[in-house]
Amino acid sequence: MATEKPLLALEGITVVSLEHAIAAPLATRHLADLGARVIKVERPGSGDFARAYDDRVEGLASHFVWVNRSKESLTLDLKQPEATDILMTLLADADVLVQNLAPGAAARMGLSFEALAPTHPQLIVCDISGYGEGGPYTHKKAYDLLIQSEAGFLSITGTPDEPVKAGISIADIAAGMYAYTNILGALIERGKTGRGRRIEIAMIDAMVEWMNFPMYYAYQGQEPPRRTGASHATIYPYGPFRAGDGRTVMLGLQNEREWALFCDKVLGDAAIASDERFSSNARRTANRELVRALIEDTFADLTADEVMARLDGADIANANVSTMADLWKHPQLEVRQRWTQVDTPAGPVPALQPPGMGGDHPARMGPVPALGEHTTAILHELGYADSAADLRERKVV
Repeated sequence: MATEKPLLALEGITVVSLEHAIAAPLATRHLADLGARVIKVERPGSGDFARAYDDRVEGLASHFVWVNRSKESLTLDLKQPEATDILMTLLADADVLVQNLAPGAAARMGLSFEALAPTHPQLIVCDISGYGEGGPYTHKKAYDLLIQSEAGFLSITGTPDEPVKAGISIADIAAGMYAYTNILGALIERGKTGRGRRIEIAMIDAMVEWMNFPMYYAYQGQEPPRRTGASHATIYPYGPFRAGDGRTVMLGLQNEREWALFCDKVLGDAAIASDERFSSNARRTANRELVRALIEDTFADLTADEVMARLDGADIANANVSTMADLWKHPQLEVRQRWTQVDTPAGPVPALQPPGMGGDHPARMGPVPALGEHTTAILHELGYADSAADLRERKVV
């Protein structure tokens, strides 16, 4: 008996996206994972510039493969009026418009919520930018690293001697995820009111939201968290420690009960827990170099595997310091069957089910599109069958 395919939450929803890089494509890929039809509008000839970031995935760009599965690629030269007419025809039946063009570009093309709402009252318009509208930074260029810096992230990340950026595009990812969740909320709201609305997502808003803990920690001029490398700035011991075989073990303690267990079961000296210098998290943080020396003196006679076994035996949280090669074969991902595959213009590649999906309720895992792969089909669908070849010849599409 065939198993009935599970219904995905956004089946029947159409999303049109004027997108590039990471923030908007990540948001719309998550919508596609849930079954939405996502039509990605790209520039003829070159497309989303993220297509050319690198060629690490069978000749395709790693970022692009990650955030663009399950989409349709439609090429339109929006500097030409006929292309704008095609886009407006497409929007007539769309549910969501997403754009992360340069500030003001969408509005100049008549694609602002205010311009569209009178004739598209059901349309949800999500605008993603670096700094949002209003204020002195509205037209300032905004890339991920620049937002990490402007939002204060670099001031608390790195070593005492040098600030360090995150190894992934966290400002873009934060903005993309807030766009995704706000669009879901707007769809629920539209189900109650029958009306679309505008969503404005600024990368700086998303990143500063994530900075709220260090901001409150430094409330009213108090000292902000220090840059402490891979160690936690305000909880100790919580970070990397070297074992006798040269490998690093990551461990973390959250409370005094765990500290007492750690001293007794891992360090082998219960009395350390009550030493006045180490008897609270604040004191351990202030004396972190002394604590580190105690820990690494014990670990020096153990391999990393032996350290982790001892930590597990004491129910102390710990982790490997995984490499990218480790992640591809991580046993937890394999046993839980998190891996599947997606098709690409270069052939199938492995892909992870998105969080919360998989098993009996898998995500939609459609192909990564070639540039303009769906242009002809969409033109036919919109009633441009007779002129599709001419439009292509004149590079309108």
